[in-house]
Amino acid sequence: MRDARLAEFARDNRKAMSEPEARMWLALRANRFEGVKFRRQKVIGRYIADFAANEPRIVVEIDGHTHDVDDPRDAQRTRYLNERGYHVVRFTNGDVMTNLEGVLQMLAKTLREAREAPLPTLSPEGERA
Repeated sequence: MRDARLAEFARDNRKAMSEPEARMWLALRANRFEGVKFRRQKVIGRYIADFAANEPRIVVEIDGHTHDVDDPRDAQRTRYLNERGYHVVRFTNGDVMTNLEGVLQMLAKTLREAREAPLPTLSPEGERA
């Protein structure tokens, strides 16, 4: 079941994007980037992803200056998203503001790798005769 408070918070975040998020969104929105449909401030379980795509399953996080490089909450969040099949890629506000082209090149590489990854193999219990 979806948490209504979390969904409302995500909606509010979409209305008040930071400058780096707004720049990134201009590059990603409307299937513009590599033909991938990204959503912004997407609720995934108990977290809100800055940007997320379902195909391939990618989450893009833009970390502000308040993020500590070794923040255990970020590691926990990444683990949670990975367990749900998402590949998480993080960029800093500074990266987006000063090197958006490099950020987009790295994201394009990540998307290519995700598309080329082999599909998971079913376990024997999941196979039908």
